[in-house]
Amino acid sequence: MDTPSKKKKKSVADAQHEGNFKLEPSSEPAKLDSSQWPLLLKNFDKLNVRTNHYTPLPEGHSPLRRPLAEHLKAGFINLDKPSNPSSHEVVAWVKRILRVQKTGHSGTLDPKVTGCLIVCIERATRLVKSQQSAGKEYVCIFRLHSMVDNVQKVTQCLERLKGALFQRPPLISAVKRQLRVRTVYDSKLIEYDPESQMGIFWVSCEAGTYIRTMCVHLGLYLGVGGQMQELRRVRSGIQSEKEGMYTMHDILDAQWLYDNHKDESYLRRVVQPMEALLTSHKRIIMKDSAVNAVCYGAKVMLPGVLRYEDGIEINEQIVIVTTKGEAIALAIALMTTATMASCDHGVCAKLKRVIMERDTYPRKWGLGPKATLKKEMIKKGLLDKHGKPTDKTPKDWAVSYEDYNVKKETPVAEVEDAPAPQKKRKASESDADMDTSVKQEPSDDVEVKKEKKKKKKHKKDHEESELNGSQAEAASEETGEKKKKKKKKDKKREEDE
Repeated sequence: MDTPSKKKKKSVADAQHEGNFKLEPSSEPAKLDSSQWPLLLKNFDKLNVRTNHYTPLPEGHSPLRRPLAEHLKAGFINLDKPSNPSSHEVVAWVKRILRVQKTGHSGTLDPKVTGCLIVCIERATRLVKSQQSAGKEYVCIFRLHSMVDNVQKVTQCLERLKGALFQRPPLISAVKRQLRVRTVYDSKLIEYDPESQMGIFWVSCEAGTYIRTMCVHLGLYLGVGGQMQELRRVRSGIQSEKEGMYTMHDILDAQWLYDNHKDESYLRRVVQPMEALLTSHKRIIMKDSAVNAVCYGAKVMLPGVLRYEDGIEINEQIVIVTTKGEAIALAIALMTTATMASCDHGVCAKLKRVIMERDTYPRKWGLGPKATLKKEMIKKGLLDKHGKPTDKTPKDWAVSYEDYNVKKETPVAEVEDAPAPQKKRKASESDADMDTSVKQEPSDDVEVKKEKKKKKKHKKDHEESELNGSQAEAASEETGEKKKKKKKKDKKREEDE
């Protein structure tokens, strides 16, 4: 008798690809375990619920179920950069292999440096700025110029190279060589060999830290001098070499497999959806009907919010998400979680960078009673094509409709233009007499000014005539001297002859 074999458990990746993940509208609290849901919908049942009611729209796709063309346009590659080519060259090669319009990377690696380089494709390049400023981790091999027997001394000197450090970029570098401050969060000496004078250390640091300079500083601290031998980036932002890292050969093979055998699986594994870069951000889930308005730049208002995460603070960078788990935009929070829970209306976030393409979801604004009435009036000719009132517009419209696009005049200008109250002017009869005398004075001043102008003109004319006379005399003297010189020359010629 053969014992029945135990059923093999599906991997999380297979379950995520096979399942259809989507938030459904309901009036009851959610009773499901979403700990295995992919990317931005993970643990969505633990988010604070503002409302469960919304109108689901069929447009849009779950990040793992996009058509391949869209998947490539909204994807990134966690690339293991080879040694020798520059980051710019590698990104250009990826662009040519995948036949896409635009690529960008998460931060330059020097030509000899290997490791994690996040290559963003097409629409995902909008996330490049946030990835470039993210923290980095490196593993470095350094060589000291003289032997240091005490390993503990090396460890102590490396410990001193923590916190805010002054750095000047090396002679050969991609940036301007000026003194700057960069923070080293943590460092650890992995190994040191006194005989070969070489060691390995791991460091977690701020973006823009030069490890080459750090090795030189370590050598100066030890008093023997030192330099960097090899460097590898282990982590960039939330992407590390431990998971989902692929080489240039993988990209070539994946594209070849799709071109020749129409097999998408390898290409989909190499190119990850851009939402994987945003899983560490706090989330706000929006209604489907509000998505396109946000794509066109509308503020994130509370009535359009379905769920929001705990611990959101003011001015914190958050991600706005659809019910299918697509990233709409990066935003800066203007309300805390507590404020969102206690308010019915208001702006809860301002947009920083819109990621989703416009019109992915249908336009759902301008469908209210006022907007429909306005459209009918434009059709009938009661308003112009821009919706502004004309001669034919009924008087009731101006009273009932307020156009927020038109800027109102500030009340300060009205105060300045308004005449001063009469009480202050006519305080007493003596003041009135003073006013009349003051009013009469300007007429006298005008006459005096006219006389002064006449005198000035007369003086100018006199000076000009004198100048003309002196110039004429000088000219006549010059002509007389010229004539005398000519006569002398003629006499000399006659004598010579």
